[in-house]
Amino acid sequence: MNAAFVGTGRLVRLAVRRDRVQLPVWLAAIAIVYAISVSSLKGLYPAQEDLHLIAVSSAVSPVVLATNGLVSGDSLGAVVAAQTLLFLALAAGLMSTMAVVRHTRQNEETGRAELVGANVVGRRALLTAALIVVAAANVALALLLTVVSLGFGLPLSGSLALGAATGAAGVAFAAVAAVTAQVAEGARAANGLAGAALGVAFLLRAVGDSAGTVDPGGVSVTSMWLSWLSPIGWAQQIRPYDVDAWWILLLFAAFTAATTWTAYVLTGRRDHGAGLVQPRPGPDRAATWLPTAVGFAWRVQRTTLMWWALGIAVLAATYGSVANEMDNFLDEEGAVADMMKQLGGGAEAITDAYFAMIFLMMALFASGYAVQAVLRMHGEETSGRVEPVLSTALGRVPWMLAHIAVVTVGVIVLQVVTGVALAVSYGMTIGDITGPLGNLLPAALAFVPAVLLVGAMAVLCVGVAPRRASSVAWGVFAVWLIIGQLGALLDLPQAVLDLSPFVHVPALPAADMRPLPLLVLLLVAVATATAGVSAMRRRDLVVQ
Repeated sequence: MNAAFVGTGRLVRLAVRRDRVQLPVWLAAIAIVYAISVSSLKGLYPAQEDLHLIAVSSAVSPVVLATNGLVSGDSLGAVVAAQTLLFLALAAGLMSTMAVVRHTRQNEETGRAELVGANVVGRRALLTAALIVVAAANVALALLLTVVSLGFGLPLSGSLALGAATGAAGVAFAAVAAVTAQVAEGARAANGLAGAALGVAFLLRAVGDSAGTVDPGGVSVTSMWLSWLSPIGWAQQIRPYDVDAWWILLLFAAFTAATTWTAYVLTGRRDHGAGLVQPRPGPDRAATWLPTAVGFAWRVQRTTLMWWALGIAVLAATYGSVANEMDNFLDEEGAVADMMKQLGGGAEAITDAYFAMIFLMMALFASGYAVQAVLRMHGEETSGRVEPVLSTALGRVPWMLAHIAVVTVGVIVLQVVTGVALAVSYGMTIGDITGPLGNLLPAALAFVPAVLLVGAMAVLCVGVAPRRASSVAWGVFAVWLIIGQLGALLDLPQAVLDLSPFVHVPALPAADMRPLPLLVLLLVAVATATAGVSAMRRRDLVVQ
Protein backbone atom coordinates (compact mmCIF):
# COMPACT_ATOMS: atom_id res chain seq x y z
CA MET A 1 0.00 0.00 0.00
CA ASN A 2 1.16 3.54 -0.76
CA ALA A 3 2.60 5.13 2.38
CA ALA A 4 0.16 8.04 2.06
CA PHE A 5 -2.76 5.66 2.69
CA VAL A 6 -1.36 3.61 5.57
CA GLY A 7 -3.88 3.20 8.39
CA THR A 8 -6.94 3.89 6.26
CA GLY A 9 -8.72 0.71 7.36
CA ARG A 10 -8.40 1.52 11.05
CA LEU A 11 -9.57 5.08 10.48
CA VAL A 12 -12.59 3.77 8.59
CA ARG A 13 -13.54 1.69 11.63
CA LEU A 14 -13.02 4.72 13.87
CA ALA A 15 -15.20 6.92 11.66
CA VAL A 16 -17.94 4.28 11.57
CA ARG A 17 -17.89 4.09 15.35
CA ARG A 18 -18.13 7.88 15.68
CA ASP A 19 -21.04 8.02 13.25
CA ARG A 20 -22.86 4.93 14.45
CA VAL A 21 -25.79 7.15 15.48
CA GLN A 22 -25.67 10.19 13.20
CA LEU A 23 -25.48 8.50 9.81
CA PRO A 24 -28.23 5.93 10.55
CA VAL A 25 -30.45 8.78 11.77
CA TRP A 26 -29.80 10.68 8.54
CA LEU A 27 -30.58 7.61 6.43
CA ALA A 28 -33.74 6.78 8.35
CA ALA A 29 -35.00 10.36 8.28
CA ILE A 30 -34.51 10.72 4.52
CA ALA A 31 -36.15 7.36 3.85
CA ILE A 32 -39.12 8.14 6.13
CA VAL A 33 -39.76 11.53 4.50
CA TYR A 34 -39.52 9.89 1.07
CA ALA A 35 -41.95 7.13 2.09
CA ILE A 36 -44.42 9.69 3.46
CA SER A 37 -44.15 11.69 0.25
CA VAL A 38 -44.80 8.67 -1.97
CA SER A 39 -47.77 7.64 0.16
CA SER A 40 -49.22 11.17 -0.02
CA LEU A 41 -48.74 11.38 -3.79
CA LYS A 42 -50.47 8.03 -4.29
CA GLY A 43 -53.44 9.28 -2.31
CA LEU A 44 -53.56 12.68 -4.01
CA TYR A 45 -53.38 11.33 -7.57
CA PRO A 46 -55.20 7.97 -7.60
CA ALA A 47 -56.08 8.02 -11.32
CA GLN A 48 -53.95 8.41 -14.43
CA GLU A 49 -55.93 11.52 -15.36
CA ASP A 50 -54.85 13.15 -12.10
CA LEU A 51 -51.20 12.25 -12.72
CA HIS A 52 -51.38 13.62 -16.26
CA LEU A 53 -52.95 16.87 -15.04
CA ILE A 54 -50.32 17.55 -12.39
CA ALA A 55 -47.51 16.73 -14.85
CA VAL A 56 -48.91 19.11 -17.48
CA SER A 57 -49.56 21.85 -14.90
CA SER A 58 -46.07 21.54 -13.42
CA ALA A 59 -44.31 21.47 -16.80
CA VAL A 60 -45.64 24.90 -17.80
CA SER A 61 -44.91 26.58 -14.44
CA PRO A 62 -41.37 28.02 -14.14
CA VAL A 63 -41.82 28.43 -10.38
CA VAL A 64 -42.80 24.79 -9.88
CA LEU A 65 -39.85 23.67 -12.02
CA ALA A 66 -37.47 25.85 -9.99
CA THR A 67 -38.73 24.84 -6.54
CA ASN A 68 -39.96 21.25 -7.02
CA GLY A 69 -37.82 19.80 -9.75
CA LEU A 70 -37.69 18.65 -13.36
CA VAL A 71 -40.86 17.16 -14.86
CA SER A 72 -40.37 14.05 -17.00
CA GLY A 73 -43.41 11.83 -17.55
CA ASP A 74 -46.90 11.38 -16.14
CA SER A 75 -46.66 7.96 -14.51
CA LEU A 76 -46.85 7.65 -10.74
CA GLY A 77 -43.12 7.00 -10.55
CA ALA A 78 -42.31 9.98 -12.76
CA VAL A 79 -44.47 12.29 -10.62
CA VAL A 80 -42.82 10.91 -7.48
CA ALA A 81 -39.38 11.61 -8.96
CA ALA A 82 -40.41 15.12 -10.02
CA GLN A 83 -41.69 15.92 -6.53
CA THR A 84 -39.00 14.25 -4.40
CA LEU A 85 -35.69 13.88 -6.25
CA LEU A 86 -34.64 17.49 -5.65
CA PHE A 87 -35.16 17.07 -1.89
CA LEU A 88 -33.36 13.71 -1.90
CA ALA A 89 -30.33 15.10 -3.73
CA LEU A 90 -30.11 18.12 -1.41
CA ALA A 91 -30.48 15.96 1.70
CA ALA A 92 -27.84 13.48 0.49
CA GLY A 93 -25.51 16.36 -0.35
CA LEU A 94 -25.96 17.97 3.06
CA MET A 95 -25.44 14.67 4.88
CA SER A 96 -22.28 13.98 2.87
CA THR A 97 -20.65 17.39 3.20
CA MET A 98 -21.18 17.56 6.94
CA ALA A 99 -19.82 14.03 7.44
CA VAL A 100 -16.67 14.63 5.37
CA VAL A 101 -15.90 17.90 7.16
CA ARG A 102 -16.59 16.25 10.52
CA HIS A 103 -14.01 13.53 9.87
CA THR A 104 -11.35 15.77 8.31
CA ARG A 105 -11.23 19.46 9.16
CA GLN A 106 -13.07 19.12 12.47
CA ASN A 107 -10.63 16.41 13.56
CA GLU A 108 -7.76 18.79 12.86
CA GLU A 109 -9.52 21.65 14.64
CA THR A 110 -10.14 19.63 17.80
CA GLY A 111 -6.68 18.02 17.87
CA ARG A 112 -7.88 14.47 17.18
CA ALA A 113 -6.03 14.34 13.85
CA GLU A 114 -2.77 15.27 15.57
CA LEU A 115 -3.16 12.42 18.05
CA VAL A 116 -4.00 10.01 15.23
CA GLY A 117 -1.08 11.30 13.18
CA ALA A 118 1.32 10.45 16.00
CA ASN A 119 0.82 6.80 15.01
CA VAL A 120 1.69 5.14 11.72
CA VAL A 121 -0.88 6.92 9.56
CA GLY A 122 -0.45 8.19 6.01
CA ARG A 123 -1.01 11.78 4.99
CA ARG A 124 -4.10 10.94 2.94
CA ALA A 125 -5.52 8.24 5.20
CA LEU A 126 -7.85 10.53 7.18
CA LEU A 127 -9.44 11.99 4.05
CA THR A 128 -9.67 8.61 2.36
CA ALA A 129 -11.39 7.05 5.36
CA ALA A 130 -13.94 9.87 5.46
CA LEU A 131 -14.72 9.48 1.76
CA ILE A 132 -15.07 5.69 2.06
CA VAL A 133 -17.50 5.96 4.98
CA VAL A 134 -19.59 8.64 3.27
CA ALA A 135 -19.62 6.76 -0.03
CA ALA A 136 -20.82 3.65 1.80
CA ALA A 137 -23.55 5.71 3.49
CA ASN A 138 -24.74 6.96 0.10
CA VAL A 139 -24.78 3.43 -1.31
CA ALA A 140 -26.88 2.39 1.68
CA LEU A 141 -29.19 5.36 1.07
CA ALA A 142 -29.58 4.39 -2.59
CA LEU A 143 -30.50 0.82 -1.66
CA LEU A 144 -32.87 2.01 1.06
CA LEU A 145 -34.72 4.33 -1.32
CA THR A 146 -34.93 1.52 -3.88
CA VAL A 147 -36.51 -0.79 -1.31
CA VAL A 148 -39.00 1.90 -0.25
CA SER A 149 -39.94 2.56 -3.87
CA LEU A 150 -40.46 -1.14 -4.56
CA GLY A 151 -42.57 -1.37 -1.42
CA PHE A 152 -45.03 1.08 -3.00
CA GLY A 153 -45.18 -0.97 -6.19
CA LEU A 154 -43.03 1.31 -8.36
CA PRO A 155 -41.06 -0.26 -11.26
CA LEU A 156 -37.66 -1.79 -10.49
CA SER A 157 -35.64 0.04 -13.14
CA GLY A 158 -36.91 3.47 -12.15
CA SER A 159 -36.51 2.69 -8.44
CA LEU A 160 -32.88 1.73 -8.99
CA ALA A 161 -32.35 4.87 -11.08
CA LEU A 162 -33.84 7.15 -8.40
CA GLY A 163 -31.71 5.56 -5.69
CA ALA A 164 -28.58 5.75 -7.84
CA ALA A 165 -29.22 9.41 -8.71
CA THR A 166 -29.56 10.30 -5.03
CA GLY A 167 -26.48 8.35 -3.98
CA ALA A 168 -24.39 9.73 -6.83
CA ALA A 169 -25.31 13.29 -5.88
CA GLY A 170 -24.30 12.60 -2.29
CA VAL A 171 -20.92 11.17 -3.32
CA ALA A 172 -20.28 14.13 -5.65
CA PHE A 173 -20.84 16.64 -2.86
CA ALA A 174 -18.72 14.55 -0.50
CA ALA A 175 -15.86 15.13 -2.94
CA VAL A 176 -16.67 18.86 -2.96
CA ALA A 177 -16.47 18.91 0.85
CA ALA A 178 -13.11 17.13 0.64
CA VAL A 179 -11.80 20.14 -1.31
CA THR A 180 -13.37 22.78 0.94
CA ALA A 181 -11.85 21.01 3.96
CA GLN A 182 -8.41 21.69 2.48
CA VAL A 183 -9.16 25.29 1.50
CA ALA A 184 -10.74 26.57 4.71
CA GLU A 185 -8.97 26.76 8.04
CA GLY A 186 -11.93 25.79 10.24
CA ALA A 187 -14.81 23.33 10.13
CA ARG A 188 -17.41 26.11 10.09
CA ALA A 189 -15.79 27.75 7.07
CA ALA A 190 -15.42 24.40 5.30
CA ASN A 191 -19.09 23.59 5.90
CA GLY A 192 -20.01 27.08 4.75
CA LEU A 193 -18.10 26.72 1.48
CA ALA A 194 -19.59 23.28 0.87
CA GLY A 195 -23.06 24.64 1.63
CA ALA A 196 -22.43 27.51 -0.79
CA ALA A 197 -21.47 24.99 -3.48
CA LEU A 198 -24.70 23.11 -2.77
CA GLY A 199 -26.63 26.37 -3.08
CA VAL A 200 -24.95 27.28 -6.37
CA ALA A 201 -25.76 23.82 -7.74
CA PHE A 202 -29.39 24.31 -6.72
CA LEU A 203 -29.60 27.75 -8.34
CA LEU A 204 -27.99 26.60 -11.59
CA ARG A 205 -30.48 23.77 -11.82
CA ALA A 206 -33.39 26.04 -10.87
CA VAL A 207 -32.57 28.56 -13.59
CA GLY A 208 -31.86 25.84 -16.15
CA ASP A 209 -35.09 23.95 -15.47
CA SER A 210 -37.35 26.99 -15.26
CA ALA A 211 -35.95 28.33 -18.55
CA GLY A 212 -36.39 24.96 -20.28
CA THR A 213 -38.83 24.08 -23.04
CA VAL A 214 -41.87 21.84 -22.75
CA ASP A 215 -41.76 18.82 -25.05
CA PRO A 216 -44.64 18.28 -27.53
CA GLY A 217 -46.34 15.75 -25.26
CA GLY A 218 -46.69 18.39 -22.56
CA VAL A 219 -45.53 16.15 -19.70
CA SER A 220 -41.74 16.53 -20.04
CA VAL A 221 -39.32 19.46 -19.98
CA THR A 222 -35.97 19.81 -21.75
CA SER A 223 -33.72 21.85 -19.48
CA MET A 224 -31.53 24.76 -20.48
CA TRP A 225 -27.77 24.08 -20.58
CA LEU A 226 -27.25 25.61 -17.10
CA SER A 227 -28.80 22.50 -15.52
CA TRP A 228 -25.95 20.45 -16.95
CA LEU A 229 -23.44 22.44 -14.87
CA SER A 230 -24.95 21.15 -11.60
CA PRO A 231 -24.61 17.71 -9.95
CA ILE A 232 -28.21 18.15 -8.78
CA GLY A 233 -29.17 18.81 -12.37
CA TRP A 234 -27.38 15.60 -13.43
CA ALA A 235 -29.38 13.63 -10.85
CA GLN A 236 -32.61 14.96 -12.31
CA GLN A 237 -31.47 14.40 -15.90
CA ILE A 238 -31.33 10.67 -15.17
CA ARG A 239 -35.15 11.02 -15.28
CA PRO A 240 -36.14 7.98 -13.18
CA TYR A 241 -39.31 6.13 -14.21
CA ASP A 242 -39.16 7.76 -17.66
CA VAL A 243 -35.81 7.65 -19.50
CA ASP A 244 -33.58 6.04 -16.83
CA ALA A 245 -30.46 7.58 -18.41
CA TRP A 246 -27.80 5.48 -16.69
CA TRP A 247 -24.98 6.98 -18.75
CA ILE A 248 -25.21 10.20 -16.69
CA LEU A 249 -23.61 8.28 -13.82
CA LEU A 250 -20.39 8.57 -15.86
CA LEU A 251 -20.56 12.35 -15.35
CA PHE A 252 -20.78 11.79 -11.61
CA ALA A 253 -17.85 9.38 -11.74
CA ALA A 254 -15.66 11.81 -13.69
CA PHE A 255 -16.57 14.77 -11.47
CA THR A 256 -16.01 12.82 -8.26
CA ALA A 257 -12.66 11.45 -9.46
CA ALA A 258 -11.41 14.88 -10.55
CA THR A 259 -12.58 16.61 -7.37
CA THR A 260 -11.14 13.89 -5.12
CA TRP A 261 -7.81 14.08 -6.95
CA THR A 262 -7.82 17.86 -6.39
CA ALA A 263 -8.43 17.31 -2.68
CA TYR A 264 -5.51 14.87 -2.48
CA VAL A 265 -3.20 17.34 -4.22
CA LEU A 266 -4.23 20.15 -1.88
CA THR A 267 -3.72 17.89 1.16
CA GLY A 268 -0.01 17.71 0.37
CA ARG A 269 0.34 21.46 -0.12
CA ARG A 270 -0.80 22.77 3.24
CA ASP A 271 0.34 22.50 6.81
CA HIS A 272 -1.54 20.39 9.32
CA GLY A 273 -4.29 22.44 10.93
CA ALA A 274 -4.02 25.23 8.36
CA GLY A 275 -6.04 25.95 5.25
CA LEU A 276 -4.91 27.14 1.86
CA VAL A 277 -6.80 30.38 2.44
CA GLN A 278 -5.53 32.10 5.53
CA PRO A 279 -7.95 34.12 7.68
CA ARG A 280 -7.71 37.88 7.55
CA PRO A 281 -5.89 39.51 10.44
CA GLY A 282 -8.23 41.23 12.85
CA PRO A 283 -8.18 44.92 13.71
CA ASP A 284 -5.50 46.29 16.01
CA ARG A 285 -8.06 47.12 18.67
CA ALA A 286 -11.18 45.23 19.66
CA ALA A 287 -14.55 46.92 19.44
CA THR A 288 -15.82 48.31 22.73
CA TRP A 289 -18.76 45.85 22.71
CA LEU A 290 -16.62 42.74 22.14
CA PRO A 291 -15.38 42.19 25.74
CA THR A 292 -18.97 41.95 26.98
CA ALA A 293 -20.85 38.65 27.25
CA VAL A 294 -23.47 39.64 24.68
CA GLY A 295 -20.86 41.18 22.38
CA PHE A 296 -18.76 38.03 22.36
CA ALA A 297 -21.82 35.85 21.81
CA TRP A 298 -22.84 38.07 18.88
CA ARG A 299 -19.34 37.78 17.41
CA VAL A 300 -19.59 33.99 17.53
CA GLN A 301 -23.15 33.77 16.19
CA ARG A 302 -23.40 36.57 13.63
CA THR A 303 -22.14 34.67 10.57
CA THR A 304 -24.63 31.85 11.15
CA LEU A 305 -27.50 34.34 11.42
CA MET A 306 -26.38 36.24 8.33
CA TRP A 307 -26.42 33.15 6.08
CA TRP A 308 -29.74 31.92 7.45
CA ALA A 309 -31.30 35.36 6.93
CA LEU A 310 -30.04 35.51 3.36
CA GLY A 311 -31.35 32.06 2.50
CA ILE A 312 -34.72 32.65 4.14
CA ALA A 313 -35.11 36.03 2.41
CA VAL A 314 -34.51 34.48 -1.03
CA LEU A 315 -36.82 31.55 -0.34
CA ALA A 316 -39.61 33.69 1.14
CA ALA A 317 -39.43 36.15 -1.76
CA THR A 318 -39.70 33.25 -4.21
CA TYR A 319 -42.78 31.82 -2.49
CA GLY A 320 -44.37 35.25 -2.17
CA SER A 321 -43.93 35.98 -5.87
CA VAL A 322 -46.09 32.99 -6.86
CA ALA A 323 -48.84 33.35 -4.25
CA ASN A 324 -51.07 35.26 -6.64
CA GLU A 325 -50.97 32.32 -9.08
CA MET A 326 -52.28 29.73 -6.63
CA ASP A 327 -55.94 30.25 -7.48
CA ASN A 328 -55.19 29.77 -11.17
CA PHE A 329 -52.74 26.93 -10.73
CA LEU A 330 -54.89 24.79 -8.43
CA ASP A 331 -58.42 23.58 -8.89
CA GLU A 332 -60.51 24.89 -5.97
CA GLU A 333 -62.03 21.45 -5.45
CA GLY A 334 -58.96 19.39 -6.41
CA ALA A 335 -56.98 17.03 -4.21
CA VAL A 336 -53.90 19.29 -4.13
CA ALA A 337 -56.04 22.23 -3.04
CA ASP A 338 -57.55 20.08 -0.30
CA MET A 339 -54.07 19.09 0.85
CA MET A 340 -52.98 22.71 0.94
CA LYS A 341 -56.08 23.67 2.93
CA GLN A 342 -55.29 20.93 5.45
CA LEU A 343 -51.72 22.10 5.84
CA GLY A 344 -52.95 25.68 5.96
CA GLY A 345 -55.13 25.10 9.01
CA GLY A 346 -58.38 24.40 7.21
CA ALA A 347 -58.63 27.74 5.40
CA GLU A 348 -61.20 27.98 2.61
CA ALA A 349 -59.37 30.54 0.44
CA ILE A 350 -56.47 28.89 -1.39
CA THR A 351 -54.22 31.96 -1.14
CA ASP A 352 -54.70 32.21 2.64
CA ALA A 353 -54.12 28.46 3.00
CA TYR A 354 -50.99 28.81 0.88
CA PHE A 355 -49.62 31.58 3.08
CA ALA A 356 -50.40 29.63 6.26
CA MET A 357 -48.58 26.60 4.87
CA ILE A 358 -45.56 28.70 3.81
CA PHE A 359 -45.35 30.40 7.21
CA LEU A 360 -45.26 26.98 8.86
CA MET A 361 -42.50 25.82 6.53
CA MET A 362 -40.44 28.99 7.03
CA ALA A 363 -40.86 28.66 10.82
CA LEU A 364 -39.34 25.19 10.53
CA PHE A 365 -36.33 26.71 8.77
CA ALA A 366 -36.02 29.31 11.55
CA SER A 367 -36.17 26.44 14.05
CA GLY A 368 -33.24 24.83 12.25
CA TYR A 369 -31.32 28.06 12.81
CA ALA A 370 -32.25 28.06 16.51
CA VAL A 371 -30.98 24.50 17.00
CA GLN A 372 -27.78 25.17 15.07
CA ALA A 373 -27.10 28.41 16.94
CA VAL A 374 -27.59 26.79 20.36
CA LEU A 375 -25.32 23.91 19.35
CA ARG A 376 -22.79 26.49 18.15
CA MET A 377 -22.66 27.67 21.77
CA HIS A 378 -22.20 24.04 22.82
CA GLY A 379 -19.37 23.75 20.29
CA GLU A 380 -17.49 26.47 22.14
CA GLU A 381 -17.65 24.24 25.20
CA THR A 382 -16.69 20.94 23.58
CA SER A 383 -13.78 22.52 21.67
CA GLY A 384 -12.30 23.89 24.92
CA ARG A 385 -12.53 27.51 23.82
CA VAL A 386 -14.98 28.47 26.54
CA GLU A 387 -12.65 27.51 29.42
CA PRO A 388 -10.41 30.60 29.07
CA VAL A 389 -13.54 32.75 28.81
CA LEU A 390 -15.05 31.30 31.99
CA SER A 391 -11.75 31.64 33.82
CA THR A 392 -12.41 35.40 33.88
CA ALA A 393 -15.11 37.14 35.90
CA LEU A 394 -17.74 35.87 33.46
CA GLY A 395 -19.78 32.98 34.89
CA ARG A 396 -21.53 30.14 33.14
CA VAL A 397 -25.02 31.54 33.56
CA PRO A 398 -24.28 34.99 32.04
CA TRP A 399 -22.34 33.27 29.24
CA MET A 400 -25.29 31.02 28.38
CA LEU A 401 -27.85 33.79 28.78
CA ALA A 402 -25.88 35.98 26.37
CA HIS A 403 -25.97 33.28 23.70
CA ILE A 404 -29.66 32.60 24.36
CA ALA A 405 -30.39 36.32 24.01
CA VAL A 406 -28.58 36.45 20.66
CA VAL A 407 -30.43 33.37 19.42
CA THR A 408 -33.76 34.87 20.55
CA VAL A 409 -33.09 38.08 18.65
CA GLY A 410 -31.97 36.00 15.67
CA VAL A 411 -35.25 34.07 15.63
CA ILE A 412 -37.24 37.33 15.69
CA VAL A 413 -35.08 38.75 12.90
CA LEU A 414 -35.62 35.67 10.73
CA GLN A 415 -39.38 35.80 11.22
CA VAL A 416 -39.40 39.51 10.37
CA VAL A 417 -37.36 38.77 7.24
CA THR A 418 -39.86 36.03 6.33
CA GLY A 419 -42.87 38.29 6.74
CA VAL A 420 -41.36 41.27 4.94
CA ALA A 421 -39.95 39.22 2.03
CA LEU A 422 -43.24 37.39 1.51
CA ALA A 423 -45.33 40.56 1.80
CA VAL A 424 -43.18 42.70 -0.50
CA SER A 425 -42.78 40.04 -3.21
CA TYR A 426 -46.51 39.26 -3.08
CA GLY A 427 -47.36 42.95 -3.06
CA MET A 428 -45.30 43.51 -6.19
CA THR A 429 -47.38 40.93 -8.07
CA ILE A 430 -50.70 42.56 -7.07
CA GLY A 431 -49.55 46.15 -7.51
CA ASP A 432 -49.54 47.06 -3.79
CA ILE A 433 -46.07 46.59 -2.33
CA THR A 434 -46.78 47.53 1.29
CA GLY A 435 -50.44 46.55 1.48
CA PRO A 436 -50.02 42.86 2.47
CA LEU A 437 -47.47 43.72 5.18
CA GLY A 438 -50.11 44.38 7.82
CA ASN A 439 -51.49 40.84 7.55
CA LEU A 440 -48.40 38.82 6.69
CA LEU A 441 -45.85 40.22 9.16
CA PRO A 442 -48.00 39.37 12.26
CA ALA A 443 -48.58 35.91 10.77
CA ALA A 444 -44.81 35.36 10.61
CA LEU A 445 -44.21 36.71 14.12
CA ALA A 446 -46.91 34.42 15.53
CA PHE A 447 -44.50 31.50 15.10
CA VAL A 448 -41.79 33.09 17.28
CA PRO A 449 -42.86 31.33 20.54
CA ALA A 450 -42.93 27.91 18.84
CA VAL A 451 -39.49 28.45 17.30
CA LEU A 452 -38.12 29.64 20.64
CA LEU A 453 -39.42 26.44 22.25
CA VAL A 454 -37.42 24.41 19.74
CA GLY A 455 -34.32 26.41 20.65
CA ALA A 456 -35.09 26.05 24.37
CA MET A 457 -35.26 22.28 23.95
CA ALA A 458 -31.78 22.41 22.42
CA VAL A 459 -30.61 24.40 25.47
CA LEU A 460 -32.06 21.68 27.71
CA CYS A 461 -30.20 19.01 25.73
CA VAL A 462 -26.94 20.93 26.12
CA GLY A 463 -27.47 21.22 29.86
CA VAL A 464 -28.69 17.69 30.60
CA ALA A 465 -27.01 15.49 27.95
CA PRO A 466 -23.95 17.37 26.68
CA ARG A 467 -22.35 14.36 24.97
CA ARG A 468 -25.53 13.59 23.03
CA ALA A 469 -26.82 17.15 22.75
CA SER A 470 -26.51 17.37 18.97
CA SER A 471 -28.23 14.10 18.09
CA VAL A 472 -31.00 14.50 20.70
CA ALA A 473 -31.72 18.14 19.79
CA TRP A 474 -31.89 17.43 16.07
CA GLY A 475 -33.92 14.28 16.73
CA VAL A 476 -36.56 16.16 18.74
CA PHE A 477 -36.68 18.83 16.05
CA ALA A 478 -37.13 16.16 13.36
CA VAL A 479 -40.06 14.61 15.23
CA TRP A 480 -41.73 18.00 15.68
CA LEU A 481 -41.05 18.81 12.03
CA ILE A 482 -42.77 15.65 10.79
CA ILE A 483 -45.75 16.14 13.12
CA GLY A 484 -46.10 19.81 12.28
CA GLN A 485 -45.62 19.48 8.52
CA LEU A 486 -47.27 16.15 7.78
CA GLY A 487 -49.40 15.33 10.83
CA ALA A 488 -52.64 16.56 9.27
CA LEU A 489 -52.02 14.66 6.04
CA LEU A 490 -51.20 11.46 7.92
CA ASP A 491 -54.36 11.83 10.00
CA LEU A 492 -52.41 11.41 13.25
CA PRO A 493 -54.36 11.38 16.54
CA GLN A 494 -54.85 14.78 18.14
CA ALA A 495 -52.82 13.69 21.17
CA VAL A 496 -49.82 13.12 18.88
CA LEU A 497 -50.37 16.37 16.99
CA ASP A 498 -50.40 18.30 20.27
CA LEU A 499 -46.80 17.22 20.94
CA SER A 500 -45.59 19.64 18.28
CA PRO A 501 -45.46 23.33 19.26
CA PHE A 502 -46.28 24.35 15.69
CA VAL A 503 -49.73 22.78 15.91
CA HIS A 504 -50.75 25.31 18.58
CA VAL A 505 -49.90 28.38 16.47
CA PRO A 506 -53.00 29.91 14.81
CA ALA A 507 -52.86 29.52 11.01
CA LEU A 508 -52.68 33.21 10.17
CA PRO A 509 -53.75 34.91 7.94
CA ALA A 510 -56.47 32.28 7.40
CA ALA A 511 -57.51 32.02 11.07
CA ASP A 512 -58.09 34.50 13.86
CA MET A 513 -55.32 35.41 16.27
CA ARG A 514 -55.43 33.48 19.57
CA PRO A 515 -52.93 34.98 22.05
CA LEU A 516 -53.35 32.36 24.80
CA PRO A 517 -51.62 29.42 23.02
CA LEU A 518 -48.74 31.71 22.06
CA LEU A 519 -48.35 32.88 25.66
CA VAL A 520 -48.34 29.27 26.90
CA LEU A 521 -45.70 28.31 24.32
CA LEU A 522 -43.58 31.27 25.39
CA LEU A 523 -43.82 30.34 29.07
CA VAL A 524 -42.93 26.71 28.32
CA ALA A 525 -39.94 27.90 26.29
CA VAL A 526 -38.73 30.08 29.17
CA ALA A 527 -39.15 27.22 31.67
CA THR A 528 -37.33 24.75 29.38
CA ALA A 529 -34.42 27.11 28.77
CA THR A 530 -34.20 27.85 32.51
CA ALA A 531 -33.97 24.13 33.24
CA GLY A 532 -31.19 23.80 30.67
CA VAL A 533 -29.20 26.70 32.13
CA SER A 534 -29.66 25.30 35.64
CA ALA A 535 -28.41 21.86 34.54
CA MET A 536 -25.41 23.42 32.81
CA ARG A 537 -24.54 25.30 35.98
CA ARG A 538 -24.41 22.07 38.01
CA ARG A 539 -22.34 19.87 35.70
CA ASP A 540 -18.72 19.73 34.59
CA LEU A 541 -17.60 21.19 31.30
CA VAL A 542 -17.35 18.63 28.52
CA VAL A 543 -14.42 18.70 26.09
CA GLN A 544 -14.45 16.26 23.19
